[in-house]
Amino acid sequence: MEPNGPGTEGQAGRPSHEPVFNLPPVVLAIIGLCAAIFLLQAYVLTPDQNLDLIRYGAFIPVIYTGKYGFDIWAFTSPFTYTLLHGSFLHVAVNMVWLAAFGSPLANRFGARRFAVFFMVTGLASAFFFCAIHPFTQAPLVGASGSISGMMGAAARFAFQIDRSSGKAAFAGAPLPFRLVLRSRAVVTFLAVWMVINLITGLVGFVPGNEDQIAWEAHIGGFLAGFFGLRFFDRPEKPMS
Repeated sequence: MEPNGPGTEGQAGRPSHEPVFNLPPVVLAIIGLCAAIFLLQAYVLTPDQNLDLIRYGAFIPVIYTGKYGFDIWAFTSPFTYTLLHGSFLHVAVNMVWLAAFGSPLANRFGARRFAVFFMVTGLASAFFFCAIHPFTQAPLVGASGSISGMMGAAARFAFQIDRSSGKAAFAGAPLPFRLVLRSRAVVTFLAVWMVINLITGLVGFVPGNEDQIAWEAHIGGFLAGFFGLRFFDRPEKPMS
């Protein structure tokens, strides 16, 4: 049975509520894959096997600057790095943000378009990072770049979610750039998001932890989602 809209009642006069756990299958699939890979790394793989997984699955910028030869992994790692994470906190935080921002976009785009969006924004994130740090040998891992792309896309709707149909989905046409930048909610969010990225990039995700946040990658993903939203959005149906 379809959930009723806000302010309506279900059968027997009882208020209808949207399910608490109502994530699109494509979002659940990405969360499940990231979680499964992390658990595999943490409890199954040996240290040498883990090292090989990072070597072939993570994005390492220096490989693309001509110092080393290309192999098949050079073409796959710009996508697979989004599925790897460095710690339990890293994967947990990313999956929460993925559920929050990915669900409404997946409902709007559809599964296939959303999967392509996830990969393309991850790709943009990786190569934006590479453009700033072309010779670093430190591996880049995590879905943060793709999630930042979702935030960029969400900004085009001023983060307004329409739940009237029973599904969390951004409604209507994306706002023009000039209107987005005039929105107090969007500008405030972007300012806070940028400050958090800069601080975590300088001091790390957790103070005292050597792992650093690749804030440059976040910006690359955000820009790809913000400016490239229309390439992934479903075409509007003509009104009859």
